[in-house]
Amino acid sequence: MPTSKLPFASGRTTQEGGTSRVRLAVQCGLAAGLLASAAHAQSTGAKSEDQSLTWHGITLYGIVDAGIQYNTHSAAFSDYFISGGSDIVQKNSAGSVIGVTSNPMAQSRVGLQGKESLGFLDFSGVFKLETYFNPASGEITDALKSITQNNGRSITNQSTNIDSSLAGQLFEQSFVGFSSPTYGTLTWGRQNTTLADLIAKYDPQQTAYAFSLLGLSGTPAGGGATQDRRFDDSLKYVARYADLIHLNVHYKFQNASAAQFATAGSGEAFSAFEVAVGADYAGISGDVFYTKVRDAVAAGTLSTAQLATLAGTGIAPDKAVAGTISDNASYGAMVSYNLASLMPAAPVTLFGGFQHISFMNPSIPLNVGFDDIGGYKLGAVNNTAYKAADKILKVYWAGARYAMNDKLNVAVAYYGEKQDSYATGANLGCSTAVSGACSGNLDVASISVDYHFTKRFDAYAGAMWSAVTKGLANGYLNTSNIDPTIGARFSF
Repeated sequence: MPTSKLPFASGRTTQEGGTSRVRLAVQCGLAAGLLASAAHAQSTGAKSEDQSLTWHGITLYGIVDAGIQYNTHSAAFSDYFISGGSDIVQKNSAGSVIGVTSNPMAQSRVGLQGKESLGFLDFSGVFKLETYFNPASGEITDALKSITQNNGRSITNQSTNIDSSLAGQLFEQSFVGFSSPTYGTLTWGRQNTTLADLIAKYDPQQTAYAFSLLGLSGTPAGGGATQDRRFDDSLKYVARYADLIHLNVHYKFQNASAAQFATAGSGEAFSAFEVAVGADYAGISGDVFYTKVRDAVAAGTLSTAQLATLAGTGIAPDKAVAGTISDNASYGAMVSYNLASLMPAAPVTLFGGFQHISFMNPSIPLNVGFDDIGGYKLGAVNNTAYKAADKILKVYWAGARYAMNDKLNVAVAYYGEKQDSYATGANLGCSTAVSGACSGNLDVASISVDYHFTKRFDAYAGAMWSAVTKGLANGYLNTSNIDPTIGARFSF
């Protein structure tokens, strides 16, 4: 029989700064009200050992995570990007930087989730709301604002700016649905994708921004575009069969005809479909997956010349990004093996994965002025980035987590990306840095140590090394970075 587990326990942009702070204040006010209610419930009969903030089936939870980080090569830290610092080497990684960063180990958030029995078979009604924020600045996490702040700046004068699905939305997850241990969980709204769920499960560094390529870069979890790490307007089904087989299906509705979408559509993609099937047996867990996204958006900064073209369009420069549009398809497999199932004295879990991503020209070319996520607009559009040939990116990783005791965990990991050449003309088949379309590699290695003083408070330290070569190094100021990081996290 199928069973289902809710992904609700704490796991893991377009507003002005003042508005973002108001939004966070509203959310914290809601949280404070629920906290008072939960405290009242505990004082009137809840068990003293129950430390959850739950009242009438509604739970308040959250994470606050901040660290101190040094980067050998980085742009200036950002108040809005998901981690603040570069973490892995970027094109604008100009020099050494040290400071307080946000979310090195886990995305800071505050959330509400609920579960209510419906009195029908074993079905419950469920919901979830999550707001993400950056403790180092007190701002709502807004990666697209980190991009627009750098519009028109030369690469040597930029602060950290990278695309993301976190674009200042009040709720980064907001969904409702039905859940049954027997029949599975069906939810709809804005929610993490199937691929993002799998990567969180099979990443040895648990998608930590400071220590994981899969955490910092949403390209793999988004099936090619980081904005697709979460889907708006989506329907998702998750189930387990006999505690052996697991199934995860996710569909994003288009909410517009093809003709409407090009001029009046909005969101991170036109339509999308993801499916994964896997199994657990004798300490081994594995999943295979396939994803297809139409009209994925990859956002970047506008050049000075592109900014000049906004005059008369009604598009505000601080709300405009450049967008490369593509249809993306990916497939692959992920696996883990808990050695303790075979050797109880060896509490080590091994992880590995492979993903093949194809980037194609979009089925629906988008226009300047298209409404991207978080209220941002496309101020410049490239619909023909892969006109001559599809771009192929292969992502792979391996690593291990060692539970030394019930408080101390150590993780090591290697991540790699290999881009095949899709250049044409004189650069056909190139494997140098002469063009970003040449073949190239990104290599990443990391180690982290995490110590839990209590159930809710832990401290950590680690570092991640990253380096780009050949085509993936095109235009880079520096080609490598190391990010030693220490930090602490409070979870509730």
